[in-house]
Amino acid sequence: MASNESLTRKILNHHLTAFGGNDLDAIMHDYTEESEVLTPEGSIKGLAAIRKFFATYFVTIPTGSAFEMRQLMVTGSTAYIVWASDSQVASIPLGTDTFFLQDGKIRLHTVAAHILPK
Repeated sequence: MASNESLTRKILNHHLTAFGGNDLDAIMHDYTEESEVLTPEGSIKGLAAIRKFFATYFVTIPTGSAFEMRQLMVTGSTAYIVWASDSQVASIPLGTDTFFLQDGKIRLHTVAAHILPK
């Protein structure tokens, strides 16, 4: 189990670093064509759709935005984070993501955020 958690932490760290740098190519390295992101607006499946999702998100949270990690938990191949962010575009007092990994990639990712446009 420790090795699963170790790999999960490594992939999560890669994902968060890539997200903070708005590095779309690095983010996409964590997903496969079978990956799916579940959002309040619906399901996003496949690399092209996930790439578009993150490109849009980077407009809301550009590199250099304030970001606060409020909680980070890893259990086996699952990671859960709670966060907040503030940019010139939007204030996000609460965001949450859950990552379910399979074979070293993010297989299922849930994301929800309370986004207040400025």
